[in-house]
Amino acid sequence: MSTVTSMPSADVTLAPLMTKLEMTELVMAAKFAKQASWADISAAAGMSDVFVVSACLGQNALPAEAAAKVAGFLGFGNRTKDVEIALQLPPKKGQEAETVSKDPLIYRFFEITYVYGDTIKELIHEEFGDGIMSAIDFDLKIEREENPKGDRVKVTMCGKFLPYNQW
Repeated sequence: MSTVTSMPSADVTLAPLMTKLEMTELVMAAKFAKQASWADISAAAGMSDVFVVSACLGQNALPAEAAAKVAGFLGFGNRTKDVEIALQLPPKKGQEAETVSKDPLIYRFFEITYVYGDTIKELIHEEFGDGIMSAIDFDLKIEREENPKGDRVKVTMCGKFLPYNQW
């Protein structure tokens, strides 16, 4: 059995990792400068637009290959590797956000939950039993639905049902 008596020395200077917030600011600036759409960026990554946007906004982590593709597509010069690494870091979900967003579109989702939350809960429990819908084993899709009264935003959430344990 061999033993290591000393660690090999390395002439490495470690820089602090880019934060998710810094990464998001660079992504948004590059997206604007390149006039790229989220569809363009997610196509470059080879992943769903919802997941890629979420990762670019700091709320999810991309696999290494997708992170490299996004960083390469947007092009960050000497910061490309930093952005690529930040895109892969596990996020602290929701910690950058206010408790209740003041953004009107985001606030509508809080309002929908306030108005329909108990109804949604009752109907899910009636159909599936006592439990929750996973936000981990989860898909989200945003679509435009044409309507003569004005186009509609169609939001589809699909999460695995997780029953509560009983003991």
